[in-house]
Amino acid sequence: MALRKILVLNGPNLNLLGTRQPEIYGHDTLDDIAARLTAQGEALGLAVECRQTNHEGVLVDWLHQAKREGVHAVLLNAGAYTHTSIALLDAILATELKVIEVHLSDPETREPFRHLSYVGMAAIDCVKGLGAKSYEVALERAAAL
Repeated sequence: MALRKILVLNGPNLNLLGTRQPEIYGHDTLDDIAARLTAQGEALGLAVECRQTNHEGVLVDWLHQAKREGVHAVLLNAGAYTHTSIALLDAILATELKVIEVHLSDPETREPFRHLSYVGMAAIDCVKGLGAKSYEVALERAAAL
């Protein structure tokens, strides 16, 4: 029996984790997070695949691809696109994927422009403000779907 696949998509500037504003985003790199998620996924009987791009259209394409491939759920940290991308909102709605929104910090405690989440308008859940642990909690929730 094939493992259920969880796709972890990361948006702009998340490739800089570990060095980008560690007081907000922590010291873990995206590779550190991916390694922990892969191990956690194996323990949960899930196949976890992590990707990162700085390009909005690539995230949209990956969501379309996830639908075609029958991905079980998507963990999406869209970075700044969370607050600006109607294209991501439309892609989530169009694909009807189970998307869990992920944030290292809590956007609602930060600058006012970060309070609006287009991703959140279509996501089935949101995990925020736990640093790198946000991804691990989101993966546990995805496993329960």
